[in-house]
Amino acid sequence: MIYFIGILIAYLIGSIPVGYIFGKVLKGLDIRQHGSGNVGATNVFRVVGKGAGIVVLFLDGLKGYLAVKLIPVLLPGSAGPEGEVSIVFLILLGSAAVAGHIWTVFLKFKGGKGVATTAGIMIALAPGVFLGGLIVWVLVFFVSKYVSLASMCAAVSLPIISLVTGKSLSFIFFASILCMVGVWSHRSNIKRLIQGAENKIVKTQKSH
Repeated sequence: MIYFIGILIAYLIGSIPVGYIFGKVLKGLDIRQHGSGNVGATNVFRVVGKGAGIVVLFLDGLKGYLAVKLIPVLLPGSAGPEGEVSIVFLILLGSAAVAGHIWTVFLKFKGGKGVATTAGIMIALAPGVFLGGLIVWVLVFFVSKYVSLASMCAAVSLPIISLVTGKSLSFIFFASILCMVGVWSHRSNIKRLIQGAENKIVKTQKSH
């Protein structure tokens, strides 16, 4: 029961549609009807503005971080006899947070792509893996200028870095799931990349 409650809370935290909220509050618009139609930080950056995009990026990451760091504290019964929280429970919390971001109950189960939320989880559980993924993201973006391609390459790097750095099999499996979900959530970007129609460096819209 403790696990179920924790997973439900993690899902609801992940489901908070930060990008949608910022679009409504700052511009009075539905972010889903502008730009790429996505509620993630990249589209907020493009449609609402650079500052809003950066804040949304941070808050979406914070959702993942809090899901695996705060919930075990709020549910002390989730810890083992020695006070240690099971890595399996943490993985379930992280998975629920990412699922909430991608399939948010507040927007008819259509949310963002989970990149920032995944980053927040990695910062909390495996900072070294996060750093490796960030380096991959920066390098790919610097060369290609495609945010989507950089995000997918970073996702693919997660299980590889986890394996190289000696993480547990359960964590490597978790990283592999995040990798597959990350690539799957970018399927429309993959299609545009193949067609040569994907936008490169994000540009904010000018206010009228």
